[in-house]
Amino acid sequence: MKRIINDFTGIFYPNICLICGENLLTNECQICLSCLNQIPRTNYHLVNDNPVEKRFWGKVPVCRGTSFFYFHKGSPFQKLLHELKYKGNKEIGEIMGKYAAVDLLESTDFISIDVIIPIPLHPKKFAKRGYNQSEWIGKGLSEMLHKPQDLNTLRRTKENATQTRKNVFERYENTEGIFEITDKEALREKHVLLVDDVLTTGSTLEAAANTLLQIAGIKISVFTLAIA
Repeated sequence: MKRIINDFTGIFYPNICLICGENLLTNECQICLSCLNQIPRTNYHLVNDNPVEKRFWGKVPVCRGTSFFYFHKGSPFQKLLHELKYKGNKEIGEIMGKYAAVDLLESTDFISIDVIIPIPLHPKKFAKRGYNQSEWIGKGLSEMLHKPQDLNTLRRTKENATQTRKNVFERYENTEGIFEITDKEALREKHVLLVDDVLTTGSTLEAAANTLLQIAGIKISVFTLAIA
């Protein structure tokens, strides 16, 4: 009966792919299989000293780093990030997190993490947006990797200005001292996967990692949905 209702509803409110606009099949969700297969994956999870990891060289010690796909302005796949950050479509974060996690399962380095920490939003921005997009990406990763999310230990204390159109130095200054730790014992000796939506200069992730390095014995790896 549920399937009949869904099929009938689809006649008037078609469930279409965010990328190509074609009708989705019964088992497809927000993105069709054809477009999913065309996502420009980086496969950096299989490559040591990859471009994600190199972004942090000489800045902060990162065990491993990867991004799921390449972000190119004007690309059809830009819409995935636009939907996630600006259109209130938090579910696409979870969906893409699950797809990315399937790739991460190929890497013993990423399987070995203990806990997932999404980059937190300042409470004012969270209230305005209504959700944290990185948390929804982490939710998908958590479900597939069977690793818990920690939403409490790392907290954002400063509402910094948007990073858009800032150069590398301005982005670094903009993120200095914006995080704090609520419990240094919670992550002692843990391997943490920091999660964010897009990697540009890496200044926000760097600030978060430097804050977490106050914790004894912690190891940090990095995942972003996309890399610019």
